Amino acid sequence: MISLKERGEEALSASLAAKSSLLKEEGLLATETFCAWCEEAFRRGGRLLIFGNGGSAADAQHMAAELVNRFRLERSALPALALTTDTSIITSVANDYHFSQVFARQLEALGQPGDVALGISTSGESENVYQALKVARARGLKTAALTGQGGGRLREVAELVIAVASQETPRIQEAHIFWIHLVCEVLEEAIFGAKD
Repeated sequence: MISLKERGEEALSASLAAKSSLLKEEGLLATETFCAWCEEAFRRGGRLLIFGNGGSAADAQHMAAELVNRFRLERSALPALALTTDTSIITSVANDYHFSQVFARQLEALGQPGDVALGISTSGESENVYQALKVARARGLKTAALTGQGGGRLREVAELVIAVASQETPRIQEAHIFWIHLVCEVLEEAIFGAKD
């Protein structure tokens, strides 16, 4: 049996490789574009709408919390909304329509042209994330997907894909949190100034 130390070193090495993949040229350019979209939306009164399933739903909520409350700076709130939190909406849409529509229906109600929609899926294959990005794009929102495993079918509907170079869900999730924190830090500094 592999020791805890060996398992930890393997996991750490794979996690660092996954995170580092986001700092390569494609990941950097996509992240810079995403940050520019969000900054522009926030400055003109628009919003960031975030969604995903399971751990990605938690990541959506985490990102919204960092932006609405604060990340590192004492500053005004930024308008970010996780579409994963209202159980009444989610269950009514799932019951009356289909679970594939739980985020799409919310984007139809809340999304405005110029807002930014971020779908999170480690596989890039989540049907409800796919449907939501389709609706968002049709409504004039900027659309981005935070994925792993090459981006999956979300590449078909997202204008921008930030794909972690890994096939392992835990490592992809760790890289997603790294990316979320990086984006929050960049946005705070761009909008409110660097921390002294």
